[in-house]
Amino acid sequence: MNEIQALLLGLVQGLTEYLPVSSSGHLEIGKMLLGTDPEAGGLQFDITVHVATVLATLLVLWKEVWWILKGLAKGRWNEETRYVVNIVVSMIPIGIVGVFFKDRIEALYANEHVEAIVVGCCLIVTALLLTLTHFYKPQPREKLSPLHAFLMGVAQAVAVLPGLSRSGSTIATGLLLGNRKEMLAQFSFLMVIPPILGEALLDVKHIVAPSAEYLAEHGAAAAVPTGSLLIGFVAAFVAGCFACKWMVSLVKKCKLIYFGIYCAIVGVLVLILL
Repeated sequence: MNEIQALLLGLVQGLTEYLPVSSSGHLEIGKMLLGTDPEAGGLQFDITVHVATVLATLLVLWKEVWWILKGLAKGRWNEETRYVVNIVVSMIPIGIVGVFFKDRIEALYANEHVEAIVVGCCLIVTALLLTLTHFYKPQPREKLSPLHAFLMGVAQAVAVLPGLSRSGSTIATGLLLGNRKEMLAQFSFLMVIPPILGEALLDVKHIVAPSAEYLAEHGAAAAVPTGSLLIGFVAAFVAGCFACKWMVSLVKKCKLIYFGIYCAIVGVLVLILL
């Protein structure tokens, strides 16, 4: 992966992370269109740019994060503590997937032919899920319950598949359970921070300096030039900072069916052309 490819892919990640259209799916489509080797740096680069957008989220949503931290510091059960409990509960499914199915998921990202089919199909599934929220309107709820947070976590765990939008799946699940979209958009972006940072901490030594064992296990997947990693990180972070606030506001106000139509079109094009 050269510097120009890393720059373009970092921008794609930063701009699509906050929309319910699957940033991982668009990242893989970008790799296919740019002609990058599917076995050259896929996992390593993806983790790097995802960490960049998580840091951008922390920077842009620092008021919300500070509100949570101040509430926890009070040492009593309150609205902030309840919010953190919901986030922790939502992390359980993705933790299970990470422990038991990580190798199988990584294999999908290493096979260009299989991955193109998976991305196309998952984008169409994302489209159907977003469209369903337009037609099904359950009784509205005022607060997000731990059970609903867990079910949103299940949606997040399934959305590790490239093309299945994480934010689209979690927000759509919350809406189908009767929660308000204004509340779900913020929670959806905050609930992804711990899993991605945790994954990055586990793999940081392999990103910075891949060991011989890691190279033997993942092949060329760990051999991304440091310059390309840095450029991708900076591009994703800067694009994420500019996009986050605007995109969160857009997701809150815009009807999700429009994103569903977009995902359906892109998914069909991927299956036909790639």
